[in-house]
Amino acid sequence: MEFSSKLLENAVYEMSQLPGIGKRTALRLVLHLLKQPNEQTVNLSSALLNLKDSIKFCKNCHNVSDVALCEICANPKRDKTLVCVVEDIRDVMALENTGQYKGLYHVLGGKISPMEGVGPQDLNIHSLVGKAKQGEIKELIFALSSTMEGDTTNFYIYKQLEGLDIDTSTIARGIAVGDELEYADEVTLGRSILNRIPFEGSLKAN
Repeated sequence: MEFSSKLLENAVYEMSQLPGIGKRTALRLVLHLLKQPNEQTVNLSSALLNLKDSIKFCKNCHNVSDVALCEICANPKRDKTLVCVVEDIRDVMALENTGQYKGLYHVLGGKISPMEGVGPQDLNIHSLVGKAKQGEIKELIFALSSTMEGDTTNFYIYKQLEGLDIDTSTIARGIAVGDELEYADEVTLGRSILNRIPFEGSLKAN
């Protein structure tokens, strides 16, 4: 792709570093911004800088937050004995949109994937096991994507909880095998968490 301007080329390159954005899409976005008033570009830049500089991660569940303890963890109406384990923040948003879940979350920050060099030590698993050992959690729901990496991560955590008096369950397979949680429709996702099954049962099914 030939550019008549080095400034344009640099902007397109940086935009194309975003996931799912190829160079043609990046060029279209950059040209769109060029046509907009300066105020819009300044507002976008300011919002991104503020996000990077000021965003926090909840000290309890690792969800994104403006304060040390996110709104979900700080809500006294949430069931603190019920914890749903998810891969990332997008999954929290997807489950919250169903309106069916009233417990807390634990965001792992990814899935175990040896092929990508991601091991248990790279995820928020240690803090989850630590919370489980404190005795407040009565049920842990595995809500990771139904992929090989997701199942591997579920099983690893399950083994770490051996000997603890905690029920473990997994969302019902209304989510197709291989599907990412964030792309499931709200009705299917809501039913999956309401109709969750014991995790040991899911191991036998596999």
